[in-house]
Amino acid sequence: MDLSIFLALLLCVKASAQTIYKDYCVVGAGPGGLQLSYFLHRANRDYIVFERGNMSGTFFLTFPRHGKLISINKRHTGKTNKEFNFRHDWNSLISDDETLAMRHYSKDFFPQKSTYVRYLNDFQKKLGLNVQYNTDIRRIQSVEGEKGNYTFTMQDQRGTTYTCNTLIVATGISKPNIPVFEGVEHSVGYEDVSINPDDFEGKTVLILGRGNSAFETADAIYGATSVVHMVARSRVRLSWATHYVGDLRAVNNGLLDTYQLKSLDGVLEAPVNEVRIVKQDGKYFVLLNSEDGIEENEIDNFAVREPYDVVIRCLGFVYDDSIFSNESLPAKGYGRKGKYPFITHDYQSKNIPGLYFAGTMTHSLDHRKSAGGFIHGFRYTAQALHRILEWKNHGIPWPAVTRPVTEMLNTILKRINEASGTYQMFQMLGDVILFKNDGLEFEYLEEYPINLLPHFENVTGRGVGRMIVIVLEYGANFSGPGNDIFRLDRATGEPAEGHKSNFLHPVFYYYETVPTVEDMKRKPKWVTLPMPVRIHHIVEDFLTNWDAPFSHILPLRRFLEYCVGGDLRNFFAESCFKLALTHQTLPLTCREHYMNGHGLVGTEQIVDRLNVANL
Repeated sequence: MDLSIFLALLLCVKASAQTIYKDYCVVGAGPGGLQLSYFLHRANRDYIVFERGNMSGTFFLTFPRHGKLISINKRHTGKTNKEFNFRHDWNSLISDDETLAMRHYSKDFFPQKSTYVRYLNDFQKKLGLNVQYNTDIRRIQSVEGEKGNYTFTMQDQRGTTYTCNTLIVATGISKPNIPVFEGVEHSVGYEDVSINPDDFEGKTVLILGRGNSAFETADAIYGATSVVHMVARSRVRLSWATHYVGDLRAVNNGLLDTYQLKSLDGVLEAPVNEVRIVKQDGKYFVLLNSEDGIEENEIDNFAVREPYDVVIRCLGFVYDDSIFSNESLPAKGYGRKGKYPFITHDYQSKNIPGLYFAGTMTHSLDHRKSAGGFIHGFRYTAQALHRILEWKNHGIPWPAVTRPVTEMLNTILKRINEASGTYQMFQMLGDVILFKNDGLEFEYLEEYPINLLPHFENVTGRGVGRMIVIVLEYGANFSGPGNDIFRLDRATGEPAEGHKSNFLHPVFYYYETVPTVEDMKRKPKWVTLPMPVRIHHIVEDFLTNWDAPFSHILPLRRFLEYCVGGDLRNFFAESCFKLALTHQTLPLTCREHYMNGHGLVGTEQIVDRLNVANL
């Protein structure tokens, strides 16, 4: 063999067998992976993002199938405050670049998926995020070190090995859920179904599923079909009735009109795993087994007794764990959370230490409760994960500001009226106030995972003591399938009845000691946090502006005065002067400002009068 050819082959072998080391490996360059990589990049961490496709956000090249996102792009709020506007921008990722806002990319209230792909790739390019495309990661394995620490090894399709200390998987929930039932081969999946309504002209269609993908499909074709029927295991849940953004959105629910207004279409309930699809004479018949073993289709008025031309599966997605080796396979959740990895509240795998998840894969923590499975929610959980890793791996405490206690009220009012993270991740992320310096100062931490309160010091690197936790909550019994959320008494405006508020409103928990793990276990499931020393609900507000002097601010100030143990009112210098002459104890603002030389400026005239009075 020619020597030059031999050397070239040797170099190729070495190149294919090389090992690349990084502190952080992120798998997936969708919105979750890009958001986390932004925080790693800004902190100058040694990281790499692996993406199987040749661009970011490849999921959105295919889904939603009919092109329209259901995430809100509210371009005008009447305000210029970026943080407030993020409350109503469900697509943009967090960054310091003002041009990377979805309102600059689309005027549509529900943007097109192609627009979002363009946005995600601009996000990566403009911010210079270290994404390695066309890299198909596989055989991820966890390796325990001599000191009990774990590292991760993985390979790509070219045989290159990568090693990292911390692995974050952000591949999303993108594998179609295909249950096992007789005749499943006669159905076409949401991922493959035609998006051309002409292909359904005059046909009868059965859709298995009742989520947004099912109704999206029905909305796209019901103008061409003769009949659309929908079968699912449970009743339809409407997002405006449950306050869960993952339930059926109004933008997709046209089929409910044609069902309830007697236009042949319909929705019924039956477990999909009890469905049997039989092909006969080019048509598809649906058979259902009842609990007593008698086939329901033997009844002469069986609801789906007529055959169908097309059967479409719209049964959602699950996460794909095929990238892991069998020895390092992360545990899955239970029941309806089985489509997600089983994780703890620090976004770490339950059974694989050092393996973290970001993006929609973390939604098991707030499934059917908050917005952690969606962009406007997981952009904040990704930020929380980054802060957790900053302390764990680099000794950098959770960001906080320290201020005098006299500024506590104004600081809180600004946050509850502007903050987006606690607004979108209600009852999951909260602001925490720590009392410092004998109660004369406080530290303010934003958007902390409230279920990690028992581990506060280990997670944040900050000492604990007396604290106030601020969480936004809905009323416990307000929403839910079947509840009349438009009833006449659905809201209250009486400040003394703040605890009866149904709509989203701020709730304050005052603890003299941090809640323990046992406290968290003992609390009822419908309760957000364990019983505090004192609790305060700010009454709900139609405008979600909690700035009314008497209805919102005054009750809050009185609650804070109990926690602080002092008067938090602001006084003019003249009032402080009179109080100093007539009282032994002064309000906090007088002590911290006026009595520290921040009051009246001394003049010769004042000094002369004091001398005359022997003062």
